Amino acid sequence: MNALSPLVLSLREFKFLKVLSSSELEMVANSSNFKKFNKSTFIYEVGQSPSYVYIVERGSVKLGMLASCGRTLTKDIIYEGEIFGENVITSSQQYHEFAETMTDSRIVCIPISVFKHLIEKNHLFASDIMNVMVSRLQHLEDRLHNFVFKKAKERIIEFIYKSGIRKGVKIGIDECLIDHGMSHKEIALLTDTSRQTVARILNELKRSNFIHYSSRKSSKILIRNMDRLMEMNIAV
Repeated sequence: MNALSPLVLSLREFKFLKVLSSSELEMVANSSNFKKFNKSTFIYEVGQSPSYVYIVERGSVKLGMLASCGRTLTKDIIYEGEIFGENVITSSQQYHEFAETMTDSRIVCIPISVFKHLIEKNHLFASDIMNVMVSRLQHLEDRLHNFVFKKAKERIIEFIYKSGIRKGVKIGIDECLIDHGMSHKEIALLTDTSRQTVARILNELKRSNFIHYSSRKSSKILIRNMDRLMEMNIAV
């Protein structure tokens, strides 16, 4: 049996690619591009024709839309190991969103033809991708519900909590460290609040010792206790 190449072994670390066979992973490795993007670089823009599906190997990416009023609407933040641009399997011939790097990033770019071949031939992979798409739709529905029924403070605390669940690093027994990579303005766009409100509520949480962060690196937040944070949010 031929040994798998280092690149194939690296690709197998991505959870969305674990269900692929060795030959399918070789196909992805041989056809994909591995690109570095500087911070605040557009990977694709609204109206552009799709060419690739993407996985974040390192860094983070913001997905957003431009409203008719000119305001930017943040749809989601994609972190390391996560996939985006997967909705090319629909009939749309253009992107209806943009993808912009939030940090210096390294991205795996899989050609659409290869991606669609994997969808057609590997049912487990197809099921995983459909689950991602459904989850993204559910996320947008949850945001709409939160905007209507939850206070700004609840939405911001929920953002912190879900960031801890999604990409937090456990520190000690109770604490959880996150580095969301966003400015207060970007958090405001994602939580449908204002920059001033985000700054005020984060300061309140810091003074109450629910979280800690330094003024020099405010995107890196230490959550003192995840359960206590959520319990406080329920009581808001």
